[in-house]
Amino acid sequence: MAWMTERKSPIEQALDLFFYAPLGLLMNAQEVVPQLIEKGHQQVVVARMFGKFAIEQEAPKQIAGLQKQVQKVAEQLTTRGRPASTKAPATASGNGATQVPPTQTSAPVAAPPAHGPAAAALAIPDYDSLSASQVVPRLEGLSAEELASVESYEAQHRGRKTILNKIAQLQS
Repeated sequence: MAWMTERKSPIEQALDLFFYAPLGLLMNAQEVVPQLIEKGHQQVVVARMFGKFAIEQEAPKQIAGLQKQVQKVAEQLTTRGRPASTKAPATASGNGATQVPPTQTSAPVAAPPAHGPAAAALAIPDYDSLSASQVVPRLEGLSAEELASVESYEAQHRGRKTILNKIAQLQS
């Protein structure tokens, strides 16, 4: 029992690990190997049981939650992409009748407002196809007039705060 409490040198530890342990395993293989096999089988059975439970019980809950999140994001994207005229019914002047907005769900190609710049006239090519993270670095090389044009267009169309805040920062 004294060998259990004594500190062993690294050489003694290496001998234990690489010589005595394999030797002991070989000498007791008939007893030890069947026990190890049985423990391995038990661990596999338990792992299968947990996996089956997770698939049958938890996966449908997680999938339902993800579907709800995707649906919310899709709804937000479709309402964001619509022009202002399709968000709420407009009242026609005179007779009080209301116009029904178009039922288009994908982002429509809107004609630019008469009082603002067109996307093609902006100093950033393919502006409408770029994300905010792609637009922001390109703003730094623009003149004050070009920045004002991009600001006007962004405010009238998508209103992305990241881009508008960067323009304000560059204009100050």
